[in-house]
Amino acid sequence: MRADSNGADGAGRFAPSPSGDLHIGNVRTGILAYLWARRTGRRFLWRNEDLDRVRAGAAERQREQFLALGVRIDGEVVDQSRRTAAYAAACERLREGGLVYECYCSRKDILAAPSAPHAPPGAYPGTCRDLGEQQRTEARARLAAQGRTPALRLRSDGAECRVDDVVLGEVSAHVDDLVLRRGDGVWAYNLAVVVDDAAMGVDQVVRGDDLASSAPRQAYLAGLLDLSVPQYVHVPLVLGPTGQRLAKRDGAVTLEQLAGTGFDLWAWMGESLGFGPWTGLDEALESFDPARMRHEPTVFDPSTGR
Repeated sequence: MRADSNGADGAGRFAPSPSGDLHIGNVRTGILAYLWARRTGRRFLWRNEDLDRVRAGAAERQREQFLALGVRIDGEVVDQSRRTAAYAAACERLREGGLVYECYCSRKDILAAPSAPHAPPGAYPGTCRDLGEQQRTEARARLAAQGRTPALRLRSDGAECRVDDVVLGEVSAHVDDLVLRRGDGVWAYNLAVVVDDAAMGVDQVVRGDDLASSAPRQAYLAGLLDLSVPQYVHVPLVLGPTGQRLAKRDGAVTLEQLAGTGFDLWAWMGESLGFGPWTGLDEALESFDPARMRHEPTVFDPSTGR
């Protein structure tokens, strides 16, 4: 299912994880989410994906950086950590439909298990899917003795699911029995994202193309919950000098680190996306055209600042 490109009543969003300061690749993706939303007449919303790996003050710094760049956020900021009841309710709905089961496997167990037929490497092989009640009772006791609790998994049909992406075209992926709630009690990313996007009225998801493979799984889950599937827009990444995804270990890559070096963020962003140097957000809004956007990844070398 694909949302209409005219988003008069819809919204786009940026949903960073507040695990630290954003690097310029994250910033560029967030600005693209903003430009795409405004270009298509949508509101722009902000969500803190703070269920895990939170660094004190990071969420506030991330948002302040975007506000300083001129970004206008519509509506209230949403914190996932305050929405756990909504995830529990969605999981219960799936459970009532017979689509949830306990999983007692460790990550090591999963890696050591043979893959299910037709499933890609790393997909959950269904080890705990059809255990009998006696087996489950014994497995729970074994985990409890180790101070652990079971994860909750979705009982999927194991089929391929496809979504239509604005940039990448058709994206397909095998839907395995994905985790809904981790063994440590933290609600899983795929469930939280699907529930939150629907609740916030998000019908356009602009994010890095490293997340494209998760879109079919999220669309499948949305269908099970009778939620609408957003329009997906997966944009090219910024890579580090080694050709890997840009990371903080590459050096001076955050706005704070680049301050005082002469680095011109807006000029770099415009050039990296194929529009020529921008002077600021106003020019970016005026000149941004999705049809002209460069689709190849950009390499950023901190040693040269470009």
